[in-house]
Amino acid sequence: MGALRFVVEPDEGKSVWLAGLGVDFKIWGEETGNQFSIVEHPIEPGRLVPPHVHSREDEFSYVLQGRVGARVGDEEATADPGSYVLKPRGIPHTFWNAGPEPARILEIISPAGFERFFEAMGTVGETAADPAEFLRRRAELGEQYGLGFSDEWVAELTSRYQLRLLGE
Repeated sequence: MGALRFVVEPDEGKSVWLAGLGVDFKIWGEETGNQFSIVEHPIEPGRLVPPHVHSREDEFSYVLQGRVGARVGDEEATADPGSYVLKPRGIPHTFWNAGPEPARILEIISPAGFERFFEAMGTVGETAADPAEFLRRRAELGEQYGLGFSDEWVAELTSRYQLRLLGE
């Protein structure tokens, strides 16, 4: 395990911005024996995270601020502060800021490791020469981390809720 911490301050830790979704790294897998990691996601109003499916980890989101819409498999819901959204591995899912103000979720990832995908995506976002290179490198990272992307729900969700996909 990594260095033992007993308190993680609100503004402590590395952060990356993914064109509409932030990643604030709070607890790394090395600190938990790779059992889990925790990140926080600030989400701009009207932003949709690309639909995706994890093959290695489960995600548990706790809504801290705002309203968060989510689709997990064939189920869709809106979650307010204090609610949890469960996103099991192997089931396609997406989420978005469903309100007019910024939203924020705390994400527990189990087992740990996927936080490194977010870290690498921060570099891709900063260095990709154009949208095509960004998508190519995102797909490569997805393969490395057991993550598959799909456009299946994008048109429906962006139209119904007036959303913009990350990066647009």
